Amino acid sequence: MALVKLNNRGVRSATTFGSISALGEMRFIKKLTSDGSDDDLSFVDGTDDVVLDDTYKEYMFIFNNIHPETDNKNFTFQGSTDSGSSYGVAATTTYFQAYHREDGGVSGVGYDTVSDDAQSTSFLNLIAQVGNANDESCSGYLHLFNPSSTTFVKHFISNMNMAAYNDYSFNVFKGGYFNTTSAIDAIQFKQSADEIQAGDICLYGIN
Repeated sequence: MALVKLNNRGVRSATTFGSISALGEMRFIKKLTSDGSDDDLSFVDGTDDVVLDDTYKEYMFIFNNIHPETDNKNFTFQGSTDSGSSYGVAATTTYFQAYHREDGGVSGVGYDTVSDDAQSTSFLNLIAQVGNANDESCSGYLHLFNPSSTTFVKHFISNMNMAAYNDYSFNVFKGGYFNTTSAIDAIQFKQSADEIQAGDICLYGIN
C-alpha cells in the first residue's frame, strides 16, 4: 500500500506509487468496426469475447467517426436483459445541447424535449441529425454504471459531438437510467434509419 505524507500544501511524497496505478484503469475489451453495411453494432456479454457482466462495475463505449448511410439521422442505443434476444428496456433520460453554425451566425444552448425519454422502450437518441456528407460523422462516449446489479436501476451518461447535416457543430449531453433491476447484458447501437456506413465503437471496462 502506498505511504503518502501530507502537510498544508498537499502531497509531499509517495512511495510504491505503482502499487495503486491499476485503480481506475480502463481495460480494453472489444472493438467493433462497421464494414459499410451494418444495420447495427451489438455488444453481447459472452459473445465474441465481449465482457458485460460483474467483472467491472463501470463500462465505457467510445465512438469514433460514426457515419450514417442517410443524411439527418439519429445515432441511437438500447439495452437488453436477455442476451440480445430483444432490446427495449424502459428508460428515462434527459438531453441538452450546445450548438454553433459553421458561418458563426447562430449559436446557443438548451434542453431538447424531443430527444429525452419517459419510460421509453424505443431506441434512445445519443445524438440527432447527424450528417452523411463525406466529412460528416459523430464521436463521443457512453458511460454505463453497474449493469449487472440486480438491486438498482442502471445509470448512464453520454457526451457526443457531431458535424450535423445542416453545417452545425452540436455538443450533446444525455443522462438517464434503464428502469430495471435485472442485469443489462447487451447493448446495441444503430442509426434511426438505414445503416452505420463507417466508424468504430470500442468497449472498455473500468477497474
